Amino acid sequence: MTMTELPQRSYLGTPATAPGPAGPDMLRAFGQIRGNPLGYLAGTWHQFGDVVQFPVPRPPSYLVVDPDAVRRVLVGHARNYGKSTIQYRALSLVTGDGLLTADTDQARIQRPMVQPAFHHRTLQAVAGHVAAAIDRVSADWDGRIAQEQTDKQFEAVCDVIVDVDEAMMHAALEVVGHALFGTDLSEDADRLAQATLRGLDVVIARARVPITPPQWVPTPGNVRLRRANGELDRAVQAMTKERLSRSVEPDQPDMLDLLLAVRDDHDGALTQQQIRDQMVTFIVAGHETVASALTWSWALLAANPQWQQALQAESDAVLGEQLPTIEDYQRLPVARAIQDEALRLYPPAWLITRKAREADVLAGREIPAGSLIIMSPWLLHRHAEMWPDPDRFDPARFLGGSAERSAFIPFGAGPRLCIGRDFALVEGALMLAGLARRFSVSYPKGGGLPAADPLVTIRPAGGLPLVISRRR
Repeated sequence: MTMTELPQRSYLGTPATAPGPAGPDMLRAFGQIRGNPLGYLAGTWHQFGDVVQFPVPRPPSYLVVDPDAVRRVLVGHARNYGKSTIQYRALSLVTGDGLLTADTDQARIQRPMVQPAFHHRTLQAVAGHVAAAIDRVSADWDGRIAQEQTDKQFEAVCDVIVDVDEAMMHAALEVVGHALFGTDLSEDADRLAQATLRGLDVVIARARVPITPPQWVPTPGNVRLRRANGELDRAVQAMTKERLSRSVEPDQPDMLDLLLAVRDDHDGALTQQQIRDQMVTFIVAGHETVASALTWSWALLAANPQWQQALQAESDAVLGEQLPTIEDYQRLPVARAIQDEALRLYPPAWLITRKAREADVLAGREIPAGSLIIMSPWLLHRHAEMWPDPDRFDPARFLGGSAERSAFIPFGAGPRLCIGRDFALVEGALMLAGLARRFSVSYPKGGGLPAADPLVTIRPAGGLPLVISRRR
């Protein structure tokens, strides 16, 4: 986009260094900002260009969509941009001070603690956990089809409507429980998934308003948050208690083993709160984001049957009658491309924010120290200069090498790149291939691609009811 002429104005003493909406215009758009933030950000970007300044005096606030500027913030000059923003402070109400929300200095300390949990050997184990989850999902869907046959007393029934969003949430939670904590969370999946969603709903509500009551005030939102955190805390305490009771050292330590073994320079262990924060961070981030990517992959496949058929053909050829293994991952380019294209169109982390520690220049615009930088993978992934026909679902762009990877940031980029990226990519592609080998998906009569609901991750508004049909 071309650079828009800079208006001569200031916001209560904060000079305008980039074009953007006037104060009255933004006030009139407040309803849209709260109800449809993606639409508001997209409209503002298209009207004012790749760097937009909002009429906010403190802190100076900018929407940055310029690909090179985003790259500078996240990669080239990342040390100048920290995570001390309202977005991550709100999220920490659920995750605490874990790796996801930790500011730069703390993240440098925390990342090495958990990095070994994502060693290549963990990815090998992930494939086994994905296979078990595929079997469980398949058994559930087969059971629903059988029940439908019984209810209708008609043996020809071979499909059933299922909320695929809920199914993927449970499957992802099961995989992360086994892979990172050596714990079977399948029986508690619904309870923990609902606790996560309730807590994150409160986070979203708090992040969208400038003033919120303290946590000790018993508002409905604070009560929901307290109960949600209580559910997550009890799950963590049970896992920790069980692990400490073991007398045999594991051959391959998982994340919980690593956290319990951490010692500081004075031989001090992590506190229970520090262990809790890391575990809840990865319970939340490890299943919410993967589930979102899987859900949107199925939504797009149901809307694009030619790509669903391509996925099924690949799965049949590569997997045969077997469940997927880690060796199959590189042999599933169509599954990987479908997942990548779903991540491009519906990036789970649709909003990334940073605080400028020192003044900088982004895309030719002066950025004062202390500024809030708002970046949206949702917008960057639709930048027409980077992505031809950006709104079209076309996994082929990731098959032919034409994808602009420098403008593809579903997991962030630079030193704060999501530590679980490879874990998520392997899990997602194998889950798609394994289930596509057994089932087809389509929309119920009158249904279609759902609206995107930008919560902490982008979720389908109203869930994702799809017709599940048995292939074999």
